[in-house]
This record gives sequence, C-alpha cells and structure tokens, in this order.
Amino acid sequence: MKIIIVGAGKVGEYLFTDLNTEDNDIILIEKRQEILNEMLSKYDIMGISGSGTNYDVLEEAGVADSDVFISVTESDETNIISCIFAKNMGAKYTIARVRNPEYSSKSGFVKEVLGIDLVINPEFVAAREISRGLKYPFAHSVETFADGRVKLIGISVGKDNPLKDIKISDLQQKFNIKILIGIVERKDEIFIPSGDFIIRENDKVYFTGTDEFAYKFYNILEGGNKKIESVFIIGGSRISYYLISNLIRENIKIKLVEVNRDLATSFSEKFPSNVKVICADGSDSDVLDEEGLTNYDACVALTGIDEENIMLGMFAEKLNVKKAVAKVSRISLLNIIPSTERFSFVTPKRLVSDIIISVVRSIINSEGSNIETLHRLSNNAEAVEIKVNRKSKVLDIPLKELKIKDNVLIAYIIRDNKLIFPTGEDSIMVNDTVIVISKANLIQNIDCILA
Repeated sequence: MKIIIVGAGKVGEYLFTDLNTEDNDIILIEKRQEILNEMLSKYDIMGISGSGTNYDVLEEAGVADSDVFISVTESDETNIISCIFAKNMGAKYTIARVRNPEYSSKSGFVKEVLGIDLVINPEFVAAREISRGLKYPFAHSVETFADGRVKLIGISVGKDNPLKDIKISDLQQKFNIKILIGIVERKDEIFIPSGDFIIRENDKVYFTGTDEFAYKFYNILEGGNKKIESVFIIGGSRISYYLISNLIRENIKIKLVEVNRDLATSFSEKFPSNVKVICADGSDSDVLDEEGLTNYDACVALTGIDEENIMLGMFAEKLNVKKAVAKVSRISLLNIIPSTERFSFVTPKRLVSDIIISVVRSIINSEGSNIETLHRLSNNAEAVEIKVNRKSKVLDIPLKELKIKDNVLIAYIIRDNKLIFPTGEDSIMVNDTVIVISKANLIQNIDCILA
C-alpha cells in the first residue's frame, strides 16, 4: 500500500513506526530539510522536501496513485488544502488533522464538500479522553468500544484490592459479574492471562465489560468511592474549551485558572454561568491554595508546558486531590514519570495517531475485516475493534474449535447491535464486530487471531 504523509512532527513519527512494514511504501513530505534528513535516517521511508500545498511536490510524490494521504502538519490550512489537492489528483483516502474549532465543528461540510474522508481534532479527542477518565478517577486507563457500550478499564492492584491473589478462573464465582481480565502488566512484562494466572499486588490489570458491569466492578474494586463532582482546570487551552463543554453536560462544578487576561475573559464570556474563571498564575502554589484546589475532586493541568503540567499534577496528588490529569506532548517524559492510580496523562498526538493507524489498518485489510477502533494499553499491548467481512477464515466455527494464537483474547462479539460475552460455544459470523486484546501489532485483521 502506498501511503503519503505530510508533516514529520510527533504524529507523523508515530505513524512511521506503526505503518512502516514491508507491505507499505511510505513517502514523507516535509519542508524542513534537517527534519526530513533525520526521519530518513531513522526509518525505512522515502522523502521529498517541500510543502504539502505545492502541486509539483505532490505530483513528484505520486499522489495520483496513492492509497492513503495523511496531512498532520501544525497548520490546519496546510492540512485541509493538501488533502483537497490530493483527493482531486487521485488519492483514494485522505486524512487531515484539524485543530481549530471553527473548522472541526464543520467536519461534515469539510468531508462532503471538500472531499476529505477523515477530519481529526486532537484537542477534541483529548478532552473526550479526559472526560471518560474522570468517571473512573482511580483508573489509569479508560478505553471505549461499541459506541461507548463496552469499557476497558486499567487499574493498579494495591494491597487491599479484592483482586489481589485471585486466580483468573475464580473471578466469576467470587464477584458474580460478567467481566474479563484482558491484560496484566507486571513490572516490564505483559500477560494475556489464562485461567490459572494469579493476580498479584502492584500488577496493572485491564478488565473489560459492558458499561454497566465495568462501572459496577470498578466500584467493587475501589470500595464505592464517590464520583467526581468538581474539577479544577489550570490553563485555558483548546482542550479546556472542549472539556468544559463536556463537564457542563454532566453538571460538574468547574473552576478555570488562566494567566492570560484575554484568554480568561474569552472563557468567562463563552461560559458565563457555568464556570468560575480566575485570571491568575496557576503554577503558583499560593494561587492554588487561595483558590481552594483541595476542595475540588479533580485537577486537570492543560497549560502549554509539559513539565509544568506534570509538576501541577504531582502537586495535586500530594494534596490528596482525588484525581489529577496532565497533558503531555512528549512521550519520553512519561518514561520518567509513570502514571499512578490517582495521576494520569493525556497525549493528544498519540491519540490522533492511534485513530489514523486504526483507519489505515482497516483500509489495508478491507477485503477480510476492518479495524474500527484501536487502543494502545501499554507499549506492548493493544485492543482492537474489528468489523468482520465474508472473506474471513474464522466464520461460523465455534471459538473452542479455532486454533487461536497465544496472547490473544476475544473479549466481546457485537451482533445486530447486541453485545455477546463469548464462550467456547459462540462463533464469529459475517458482519459481527469483534473486540480483540493482544500483544502490540499482532492483529492486522480478524484472521490474525489464528495460529
């Protein structure tokens, strides 16, 4: 498959890493020569120096016969225009990263009139991720499938957690709830656990179930901790705008601290009765004390500086705020300060790359099955939601008779809008959607579950 990527920022680099296989020919268009040279030395890709809005550059890249064209520069206008050019030159599928709410709010118009197949707003995606996480404040990861009806929750097993020293096969008897343990992370190892696996203290456990059962099980594990009812936001960013809009719908009390007076005024005008906006330096501990940070259930740090967000999150955690969330753009920082039960991170660029990769994998495997959703659960594990088409090899065979690879778990089957908690007697049928948990990059289509 021929894939053209415009822009060699973090999103582009994530895409190179995941899509750079022997079956894909990747061409990078980047106008900064030194960055282009760096990417060409690190990855087995081809590159062209120039702008994605330059017709001659696009022609040189061979856009006319490209399967996927992805524009992820820092400029919305560049991404939109380059995708319009590419579509009209013959690119089969176009994807644009668009951050400005004035553009992204009109994504339907952009798709239908301008011909861009997928428009992704990283700030909107990040706000949605934070909103989901606040429903499960002591989870370090919350992923959704089947239009939100299935949850995949990651928690840490403390010394008093009911999962400690429990054998996987004993879960149903002990808790009497339809839940699957999909992944266990123990130190630097990843396990897709079998029935005889025993959960230990300090394990990171990912469990999946319907929204109802996942929330019920989460509350059992966390002792029925009170839900988040108030949020203290530091930094008036685009993510803040989307997040506040989400929180208002949940009737959550909100305070926003923003140091820039014009931004603070803008937020107070946009949300005159729902948000208390304070113009002050949110990185100043005296300001946080004066504004009553400890009286809020959650603190979300969304300034433009990664280090500042991390320090604010750590400070909130130290003050025993129930949940702290920090926006971090540089993944390398997360290797130094891992997430904890009460302190988690959101990385917009990584979220965008995951969405794009799931779409590209679907296009690659369109004859057998389409990957509709992809979530990375750690550096070495992922969960995918796959739409099954008629050419698959797994159709109409009871799961107990399929030779399924090690480190693969079928978590759910969605059929005719109904959720099926699968047993060995169940089969995968045409047009089913299947949620599969596995080691990273193991599942490209549904047939990849077979040994």
